[in-house]
Formats: sequence, C-alpha cells, structure tokens
Amino acid sequence: MADKVLMKGNEAIAEAAIRAGCRHYFGYPITPQTEVAAYMAKRMPKIGGTFLQAESEIAAINMVYGVASAGLRAMTSSSSPGISLKGEGISYLAGADLPALVVNVQRGGPGLGGIQPSQSDYFQATRGGGHGDYHMIVLAPSSVQEMAELTVKGFELADQYRMTAMILADGTMGQMMEPVDLNFDVKPAPEKPWATTGTKMQRKHNIVNSLSLVPEELEKLNIARFERYDLVKQNETMYEEFMMDDAEIAIAAFGIAARVSKNAVKEARKRGIKAGLIRPITLWPFPDAPFKKAATHVKEIISVELSMGQMIEDVRLASECKVKVSLCNRVGGMIPSPEQVLDAIVKASNNGGRE
Repeated sequence: MADKVLMKGNEAIAEAAIRAGCRHYFGYPITPQTEVAAYMAKRMPKIGGTFLQAESEIAAINMVYGVASAGLRAMTSSSSPGISLKGEGISYLAGADLPALVVNVQRGGPGLGGIQPSQSDYFQATRGGGHGDYHMIVLAPSSVQEMAELTVKGFELADQYRMTAMILADGTMGQMMEPVDLNFDVKPAPEKPWATTGTKMQRKHNIVNSLSLVPEELEKLNIARFERYDLVKQNETMYEEFMMDDAEIAIAAFGIAARVSKNAVKEARKRGIKAGLIRPITLWPFPDAPFKKAATHVKEIISVELSMGQMIEDVRLASECKVKVSLCNRVGGMIPSPEQVLDAIVKASNNGGRE
C-alpha cells in the first residue's frame, strides 16, 4: 500500500496543485481556506514557483488570467465573499477560453455571513458565477483524498476543454484531516499553440481577449463555446451511487452532506428501509442520468444540503418531476446530522408516494 500523509483538505489541494504542475498561485486570505495560501507561501519559493498575496481578490483573479494567457497552469483560492469579487475575472477567463483552477471553500452567507461551512454557493458556481453565457466545470469532493485528486482532475479538464474549473468544497472539507495518498498519475499540460508566449518572429501574433464588438462574431464564439460544453456533458459527468439498485428512497447529496447521508442510509437499511444515495461529483455538468433512472423506481428523493435548497432544483429537473423531491437541510454554518437525515428517510418511507 502506498504511503499516506495526514493532511488538512486545504493542504491537500495545495500539494496536489503543485504536483499537477501549478507553479503560479495568487490569492488573498479568508477563512476557512487560508491554509491553501499559507501552504503555497511556504512551498512555492522552494520549487521555483510564484506565490503572491495580491492586494485584493480582484487583483488575484486577473493575475491568474495573465498566467493562463501564457499557457501555464495557475490557481487561485478563496471563500464565498472572495469568490464573488473574482466573478468578473472568472467571466473574462471564460470569454477568453482560458484554462485555470479556482478553489472555493464555502462559508455561510449571504454577505460576510459566518466562517462555518456552507453549500450555498451552488447557484453561483453551477450557473457561471459572473456575467454572460458560460459555464465552469464544478467538482465537489467529499473526502480529503478527493480534494487532492479532483484538484489534479480540475487542471487536466481545464486544459483539455479550455475552460475554468472550480473545486467547490465546504469549510468542513477544508479543515478536516484525513490520510491522503499523493501518489497519483498526472497528465502533463498539453501544447497550447494559442498561448501568448512570444512569436520569436516564427509565427503570427496570438491575441487573448474577451472583447468582441462585432455581434455576428460574438454570437459565433458563444455558440462554439457551448458546443464544447456539450462535449463536457457527454464525456466528463461524474457521480457515485450507493445502494441504489433496489432503493425505494434516494438521497441526493454532495460534499460533507454526502458523508453524513451515507451513514443515515446505512442505518436506514438496518431498519429495513431500502434507502440509497446518489452523490454528484461534477455539479456542472450535473449528472442527470442516475436521477432520471431513480425516478422510475423510488418513492421519493431527498436533497440533503447546507443551503436553503439550491441543488434540489437540478434534482427536480433531472428526475423530470416524476417523483416527489423534498429538502433536508441546515444553514448558517450548521450541518445536518445523520439522525436528521434518517428522520427524513423514515418520514418519506412512511408517507412516500409518487407525485
């Protein structure tokens, strides 16, 4: 068995980014993700990389834009209010078709909210996060091991599809410590003939820009971008199913909510209730298929969230409103307990009926 290292989720993200070839990190401290920046501050100078604590989140995301334009792997991280400030820059990255990785370790909101974990940035992440028509690839880890593995995956997918990828974690995932195997394969960054690396008088100039003042041209760019997004939907959707083969009650959950829900599903099974779990790993593209399938045989789907109910809308769309979808949630930095989720499962089992 490969050696494992005990790490915080935030530290695992930072180390995985380094192993993925990221040598340029720009950020600004904010709880509960500050360990990402702190880790990069220690490690980057030792490996010939660049760590820069920018004067603001706005500056940090535009520094990422500059490095990504040169064809290099770059990353920034923040928590909810900081990601809002980065929104304009993320839209610029999308408009220029630049690959980059953005990490959001979510805290409660709106506004400054609190420093405890949340999942209430789901809409912001999966609906773009800034202005205009675009998407990010959104990856939702539910363990420290996945914090590391999905960071590498994020860089690889960003390069493959020339898109921004986001790690959407929550404060619990960022702060918890677990053993991590860091011996994973990393695909080298591909050639990027579009990058602004200097012509050396051997090629035409490359221009990286998100501005297009000719309506017909901008329309073509947007249509072509969404054709690429369709390829992401076809090829990169990821999810986990747990005890879904004969399930009569299905739980939908990601991140820390999925870990809590898995324990509730196990306890429900002990009580003779056929419960199961569908855990989206890509929040965009959202895994419609398992929910569409579940809607043919379950009595009810329960969306377990650390929000007032955001992912539940995608669950309803994916299940085509063929089955009741209910919400089990805590907000403000609170986390649903296994007992709360189990109570929701028992209630659904007793009252469950197709709508």
